[in-house]
Amino acid sequence: MDIIFLRDLRIDTIIGIYDWERSTRQTVSLDLEMATDIGKAAATDHIDDTLNYKAVAKRLIAFVGASEFQLVETLAERICALVLEEFQVPWVRLTLNKGGAVRGAKGVGIIIERGTRT
Repeated sequence: MDIIFLRDLRIDTIIGIYDWERSTRQTVSLDLEMATDIGKAAATDHIDDTLNYKAVAKRLIAFVGASEFQLVETLAERICALVLEEFQVPWVRLTLNKGGAVRGAKGVGIIIERGTRT
């Protein structure tokens, strides 16, 4: 199993349970690891033969930017489902950081893995 990753993808969104959070966009940071097989792409040196991380990033920017979830748990589940389904990866690991959510903490959030590591 090979892994293609995105680190610190920052996206502004509506996220949270408090009234002020429902009217103010906050920045979440995403770290993704996605299982894939890079063998064919390495052999052909062609973008169509690999998981295009730019396409993944653009899709997540659009999805997360338009979302308005209350919980980071819900947002994380939906992100993983999107990546698994739309990009046909067998496994994804997501770290979602909602910085500034707790005074004194640099970051808080969730780490989830979905799918099967092969």
